[in-house]
Amino acid sequence: MANSQLSDPFGFLTIDKPAGMMSHAVVSTIRRHLKVKKVGHAGTLDPMATGVLVICLGHATRLSEYAMTSTKRYVARVRLGIVTDTYDAEGQVVSEVDASHICREDVERVLPNFTGELQQIPPIYSAIKKGGRKLYDLARAGETVELEPRAVTIHQLTLIEWDAPEFVLDVVCSAGTYIRSLAHDIGQLLGVGGYLIELTRTMSGSFQLADALQLDALVNDENWMQFLISPDVVVEQLPAVYLHEVDTDHVLHGRVPEHPAPVEDGLIRAYNSAGQFFALLQVKNAKLHPYKVFPYATDKG
Repeated sequence: MANSQLSDPFGFLTIDKPAGMMSHAVVSTIRRHLKVKKVGHAGTLDPMATGVLVICLGHATRLSEYAMTSTKRYVARVRLGIVTDTYDAEGQVVSEVDASHICREDVERVLPNFTGELQQIPPIYSAIKKGGRKLYDLARAGETVELEPRAVTIHQLTLIEWDAPEFVLDVVCSAGTYIRSLAHDIGQLLGVGGYLIELTRTMSGSFQLADALQLDALVNDENWMQFLISPDVVVEQLPAVYLHEVDTDHVLHGRVPEHPAPVEDGLIRAYNSAGQFFALLQVKNAKLHPYKVFPYATDKG
């Protein structure tokens, strides 16, 4: 199948999301300006946040789950002495106390309590669903909700700047970690409260802020496809097989290829003889079975 049968490109873009813009608005802007039919993102950033927003184009939307579950890195600025209902600068202040007695050493002393595997309670103003409804909808309706802790992992937590009553953290964490909750919880442990005032995502898996594109520049660049990142970057940890034309055709039509399975179980990246990534295969009973196939990723001429 030739690429001409589908207008959408197949890959990822890394965007430095502007502050004040919702993640889905970035997606809509790209879809409209670049005239790409299928566009998504791999992990929401709050409107106030900036930094790495991974954009999925074409069949790469079917690989978004692998980007979403990758390790994240953030730079977060926290202000002590104030608590808001959203745990960030966009919420209403619910309490305010004097935090002038808190010093850098106090913050550094409590940080080890927030590293490793944790049970984190998410903010009530979040998109997590409970009973089929998003928490922020329940909160806005004035309903009382019992928040359930979620398992997260904070791999690294470093104080990189102190300017009382504010400080800046470098956070390396698992997907699903709420930095707003981290800011709130640190403030609570210090006895003065705290909230998130700035947040930048500097890494999402293999996607780095240093490589991110400015949205305005991207949508005005006629040669924007030069920035397209290969779709297999999010599954590069998986074993790979290279299939000849007959086996490639089998996979493209949902059939089992003859190529032997290189491992006993799990998922495999599949490439055609031209080196193009075109499928994920699953090992079952020592055979390779089509799992996710991207039929327009290959070009036979």
